[in-house]
Amino acid sequence: MSKLLLTWWTWFIWSHTTVELLQAWHEVVIFDNLANSDQSVCDRIQQITGIAPVFVQGDIRSLEDLRGVFADHSFDGVIHFAGLKAVGVSCEDPFGYYENNIVGSMNLLRVMDEHEVRKLIFSSSATVYDAAASQAPFAEDAPTGNTTNPYGTTKFVIEQLLKDMSNWKQMDITSLRYFNPVGAHQSWLLGEDPTDIPTNLLPVMMEVVEGKREKLSVFGNDYDTTDGTCLRDYIHVVDLAKAHQIARESQWSGYEVYNVWTGSGTSVAQMITILEWVSDKPFPFENVDRRDGDIAISVANVWKIENKLWRKANLGVKEALEDAMRFRGKAW
Repeated sequence: MSKLLLTWWTWFIWSHTTVELLQAWHEVVIFDNLANSDQSVCDRIQQITGIAPVFVQGDIRSLEDLRGVFADHSFDGVIHFAGLKAVGVSCEDPFGYYENNIVGSMNLLRVMDEHEVRKLIFSSSATVYDAAASQAPFAEDAPTGNTTNPYGTTKFVIEQLLKDMSNWKQMDITSLRYFNPVGAHQSWLLGEDPTDIPTNLLPVMMEVVEGKREKLSVFGNDYDTTDGTCLRDYIHVVDLAKAHQIARESQWSGYEVYNVWTGSGTSVAQMITILEWVSDKPFPFENVDRRDGDIAISVANVWKIENKLWRKANLGVKEALEDAMRFRGKAW
């Protein structure tokens, strides 16, 4: 059992990870500014686990806030989720992304160093891969950089900072490079329901199902893929959450990177077909121009996580869509 600080920005991935950590008897302190989340999710976590996580309101852009939470608690490690994450929005507001993601991470690392907390798991992204220099499926040693959007740039820069902290401050750091998290907890108490305008595919699809949107805009149908739409590696959020727990409990030193992961791709058009199947309803959509910053194919090479952490993804896209619909109140 260890005491962990979790920095949040949006409650989708971190809430599921909190459940896995609490069920594995870790003590969890949540640090969040509530800009895109709701503190009531802690009640749902308690319903699932029987344990109430400690919540502290604060902002990673504030050294004062960070120093306060580290002064009040003695942490064994940190899982760092807090970061803006919308590709399209990052192209419109790169300064906001640099400030929150890069400066906020620098603040966190500085305060960790001040308090001699040496264990960190970082919420990274497949957007760090240089798609022009290598082809999917991307392995962890594939070229990175040459990013196509400011969001990816922030993740790339932070990874460089983490390597330096590992080398020069003797921190043990694991970067988990997410591909595309989807789904919801099987209790249907936790899922993806952003408080701002959603940009990820699945919550937008759910808004169409609920009648909040007339149809889905499919950004580009002329990519070099089987059906012309973007191909992504969709990972069920429960599998992703378990990966954090297993990474935290693994014995490692220095800097490690893992893809998280299924190793297979599903196109946007295929996602629409699967949703029509599980909901037994036609799904309205329209093809529109490509979106800035998108690449055609992003799929993980999963050899490392499956052979070094001994962890395979157990849930597929169909289960993710079913769980998401049930969470959003659309059980059939």
